[in-house]
Amino acid sequence: MVKIIVETAELTRTNIVYSNFQSSIIFMDAEPKQRVSIRSLLDTLKDIFALSLPYRKRFFFAVIMVVVGSAIWLTVPLGLRSLLDAVFEQENFALLNRLALGLVGLFLLQALFSFGGNYHIEWVGERVITDLRNKIYSHLHRLSFDFFVHRRLGELTSRLSNDVGSIRVALTDSLPQVITIAITMFGSVALMIVLNWRLSLVIFLTVPIVTLATRYFGKKIRVLSKEVQDELAETTAIAEEALGAIRIVKSFTREDYEINRYTQATEGLFKVSRTKIVLTQIFWAGVGLMFMGTLVVIFWYGGREVLNNRLTAGDLVAFIVYALNISRSVGQASRLYTAVNTAAGASERLFEIEKEPTEIDLNDKKDLIAPRDFMKGNIVFDKVSFAYKESERVLKNLEFQIKEGETVALVGPSGAGKTTLLNLIPRFYIPSSGSISIDGTDTRLWPIHKLRSFMSVVPQETHLFGTSIIENIRYGKLEATQDEIVQAAKDANAHEFIMEMPKGYDSLIGERGVMLSGGQRQRIAIARALLRNPSILLLDEATSSLDTQSERLVQQALTKLMRNRTTLVIAHRLSTIQHADRIMVLNEGFITESGTHQELIEYNGLYASLYQTQFLEEEKEV
Repeated sequence: MVKIIVETAELTRTNIVYSNFQSSIIFMDAEPKQRVSIRSLLDTLKDIFALSLPYRKRFFFAVIMVVVGSAIWLTVPLGLRSLLDAVFEQENFALLNRLALGLVGLFLLQALFSFGGNYHIEWVGERVITDLRNKIYSHLHRLSFDFFVHRRLGELTSRLSNDVGSIRVALTDSLPQVITIAITMFGSVALMIVLNWRLSLVIFLTVPIVTLATRYFGKKIRVLSKEVQDELAETTAIAEEALGAIRIVKSFTREDYEINRYTQATEGLFKVSRTKIVLTQIFWAGVGLMFMGTLVVIFWYGGREVLNNRLTAGDLVAFIVYALNISRSVGQASRLYTAVNTAAGASERLFEIEKEPTEIDLNDKKDLIAPRDFMKGNIVFDKVSFAYKESERVLKNLEFQIKEGETVALVGPSGAGKTTLLNLIPRFYIPSSGSISIDGTDTRLWPIHKLRSFMSVVPQETHLFGTSIIENIRYGKLEATQDEIVQAAKDANAHEFIMEMPKGYDSLIGERGVMLSGGQRQRIAIARALLRNPSILLLDEATSSLDTQSERLVQQALTKLMRNRTTLVIAHRLSTIQHADRIMVLNEGFITESGTHQELIEYNGLYASLYQTQFLEEEKEV
């Protein structure tokens, strides 16, 4: 009898401390900003569980299995009581054997239901998370260009990974665990009262004290936890910045500087974490001491009840197991509440993205034109103004026309609004006032995907994907044949250097094309644009960062690309636009000059000044 009570006490002590250890960890990780009202929490839970509706049959089947498993577990302490009483009270070996076999059967049955329920819940959780990730990612691609300008990439990727993961925890744990905890806790309380109501008071008196202690320490630990998260975010940001700009770091030999910067940040993280550890350990020790003291009282008072024949040895063991169930349920409830709070905060951030209007929503017009199979490329700006902020107009009352097949160059000082003007044509931005029409129809009335399908953009900073060369070129036309891709590469003066690479068109080029030179990347981009065969071509300083040899090859490719297409060119090097049909000078948001190269030289305005300062110096260098 003594041995059984001692072993049970050890088991109870371990699980009580472990249960409160888990509770403490959860309180550590909770952040103040993630705490929400009960109504908000319920609304969020409803939104989260709505995600599982397509799989509700499997989900509710899993919940039923969990409920049955929990109910079976409640009968185990009663079986233990009967088993012990059969030994100590009745000395009935036959009954002992039957009870032992019965308990084994209960354990197997409970394990079966637990496995089935948890498997199906996990399945639903993973399926919902996959669907949610795909849904959010698809929605992100349909948001406006302006949305991404005002968001950090790291924040968006964090929502796709961390926030979605938090929702998974709530989805797979919340409802089933609420039922399990409710059955376990209330069932254990009821059975404890039946066994010995006086002994039950010991547990009930301890819970409020532990709750107050948890509340007090929980607030302090949450504040420290927030500081840890902030410090961790800082270290991550430093690492991302340095590793993302590794070429700059190495070119300026700043490896030691970056290492030192990261080390200082991690040391700051360590100091805050150390403070949190001290406070948490005090909390753990205090709660553990309190529960162990409660356990001693249970053993002392329970032992007196046994000696006074008001409680059997089996009753005492069953009582201790039920006390353990309550302790574990309290810990699970704390963990569950915090997990749901975390998921609520995460889901709010995700649902914020989902509520962001897409480009189609922003520009939705009931009188959209029917999709067209061609575009001539006549562009008209009618009193167009644009401002990123209401008080700061970047473009002001622009009025001009670009005819089909015409090449128009934009020049002007930095900040004049050239790139902004270019971004208005494919409707990356919408004019603050005025209108832009193509082929006589306002761009806001064109279906947005159809509008952009007739355009190609070749920017100064070419972005290539970390796949093969052929996949990067095929991005311009996914259904293109091998012959079409090769021809586009030849027209872009890229075929020769591609064939010199180890695997030719199948060669991998690294992230953002780091294994290629600037001129090679630009020619791949031109091949991609050629393959698309656009009606309108937008070139944003496509040769400004190239050396003379690369510029010559790229310029030859651009000449082929611009042939018989409406082209708008932003040029830093004026040598690339002398033969344009028209040159427009943009200054302080206005078009101040317009004409051919020769006409603007004779006008002797800003263009002539730019020409003289740039070209005369280049001619001297030559």
